[in-house]
Amino acid sequence: MTKLEIYDHRALALVPADAVLEVLATGCTWSEGPVWMQEDGSVLWSDIPKNRMLRWHPDGGGRVWRQPADFVNGHTREPGGSLLHCSHGRRAVLRTRLGPDLAPLGNEIVVDRYEGKRLNSPNDVVVKSDGTIWFTDPPYGILSNHEGYKADSELGDNFVFRFDPASAILEVVSDFVEEPNGLAFSPDESVLYVSDTSAALRTDGGGNHHIVAFDVAGGRRLQNPRVFAQVDPGVPDGLRVDMRGWVYTSSGDSVQVYGADGRRLAKIPVPEKVGNVAFGGAGMNQLFICASTSLYRITLNTKGIP
Repeated sequence: MTKLEIYDHRALALVPADAVLEVLATGCTWSEGPVWMQEDGSVLWSDIPKNRMLRWHPDGGGRVWRQPADFVNGHTREPGGSLLHCSHGRRAVLRTRLGPDLAPLGNEIVVDRYEGKRLNSPNDVVVKSDGTIWFTDPPYGILSNHEGYKADSELGDNFVFRFDPASAILEVVSDFVEEPNGLAFSPDESVLYVSDTSAALRTDGGGNHHIVAFDVAGGRRLQNPRVFAQVDPGVPDGLRVDMRGWVYTSSGDSVQVYGADGRRLAKIPVPEKVGNVAFGGAGMNQLFICASTSLYRITLNTKGIP
């Protein structure tokens, strides 16, 4: 049984009484970007420093799915079933089309430049219901050769982008967040949450470790930025939202859960530093957690957004 830290009565029933935090696979250097594959009940995720993607399946455990993997970080699915990846190595958003048994059929570049300049290192990505692709572009993949290839930024800033595949137009939707990282829409897509992890590599105590909420105007513009939640310890690297609008974010010691009002509701303790999370399972009620060396799973009394 996993014991939650409860801060608000709304979270009292979040975890079933018999729920256990399971270790599904381990042996990674830094686990990131879990994505649920509903076709066969598997999970794909990244081990960025080892430049590989792994696949967990209930019948076979964890295995290498692709290596090398262009130092990919966050992943998501497109409506047609293809995989989108944020590649530090290619400094691009990539697409992988899937063949029989979900075998990868190779990568294609979705977008890698803005106004002729190379992107920094796309980090996390979501697809809106209208098919547009929203992603963050901090510098982490070009700061060293640890999770990409060291290089100077051609953009000179870190942006949140929106790409429209229909028109092939890439536009900056925000430069408000110092180092944008994870992102997720509210269930009705009226709010976009973006984490700022600019404190992650600072040694002087500076930088941010908070989540910023934006109103989405007209389906494509971000306005009214405000700090939604300060996350401590650690930083809110990756985040996801459930059907009732609660936000589940990484931190240094747990998955932290916030209501749509920004109040912290609970913490799900995890024995390693958490990188990112994703909902999955047949009922979309399982939370898959990438944390340092391992992939974890816990069943919740809620559902993620399909």
